[in-house]
Amino acid sequence: MKSIQAATYPVHFEEKAYNELASIIKNRAYSSIFILVDENTFEHCYPRFMQLLQTDKPIEIIQIDAGEIYKNMETCIGVWNAMTELGADRRSLLITLGGGVITDLGGFVASTFKRGIEFINIPTTLLSMVDASVGGKTGVDLGVLKNQIGVFANPEMIVIDPEYLHTVTPREIRSGTAEIIKYGMTHDIRLFNEIKDNPNLNIVDLIHRSIEIKNEVVLEDPKEKSIRKVLNWGHTIGHGVESYFLDSETKENLTHGEAIAIGMVCEAYLSSKVLNFPEEYIHEIKSAIITIYGKTTIEESDVDDIIGLMKHDKKNVGGEINFVLLENYENFKIDCKVPNDLIKESLQFYNS
Repeated sequence: MKSIQAATYPVHFEEKAYNELASIIKNRAYSSIFILVDENTFEHCYPRFMQLLQTDKPIEIIQIDAGEIYKNMETCIGVWNAMTELGADRRSLLITLGGGVITDLGGFVASTFKRGIEFINIPTTLLSMVDASVGGKTGVDLGVLKNQIGVFANPEMIVIDPEYLHTVTPREIRSGTAEIIKYGMTHDIRLFNEIKDNPNLNIVDLIHRSIEIKNEVVLEDPKEKSIRKVLNWGHTIGHGVESYFLDSETKENLTHGEAIAIGMVCEAYLSSKVLNFPEEYIHEIKSAIITIYGKTTIEESDVDDIIGLMKHDKKNVGGEINFVLLENYENFKIDCKVPNDLIKESLQFYNS
């Protein structure tokens, strides 16, 4: 796969990526290398990575607990303390080896440690390959509120090695697929069509195009002042649902992609009501999403709390919830206002 050039860093693929990684480590003369992992990536991904890492620099491993519930400031403090105790300095390099939690949190840790050290992202899940590791967003959650604390900071490079996808569950692959579906609906409908029409599709074939789309958007609007908001299609309601289920003592946590998939169904409904998005497409989206992800029950008593959590979405201004909505596939509008009654209707539509 051909390398992709982002604003200040390249995205390299497969064998070439490891050659470029060795080159950058040699040429930058880092004082030490820290690798951030969780218990899963330490067991399943770290052995492959160390076989392919070409360096004689001193290496330290920092391991954190796996899961979204550990994507918080407490974990960051633990990593900062570990780096300090292990002698990290401004010439140290942090390599993140893991999924979205690792790349988001690791990038934030690196960009704030001693006012910023260099980091390299090596995503190991589909979600982190096509979304979380690309685009310069770093951060952690504040309680159950997603990504409330963070900074824009670019890695030095990104290594995309699809072999790591053999270490994750089918559920995690489906979670990442939601982000590819998002790119399909907003930018290249072929992606969505291939996913919904080919149950045995090799999803690796869609990774490069997905990163290409995200990179094009980020190059145009790196700080999410305007057009980059389109990357939040499905995320306004989706994040509300994800946070609510994360905080609930009676509901099973959803993966990020499962929640975003629900969000896309709901926001397709909103699109039909606000922008006349074709009704046939709403039902097409709902059918495809439920086929891929199954059905999650959202009780009527859940809805007000979900909407309450949506009010903390980072796109909001002056307390008003802002949506990305579709006029048609590949034709979107940002900063759309939607009344609460219609949001409730959209969640009922998903549930019906």
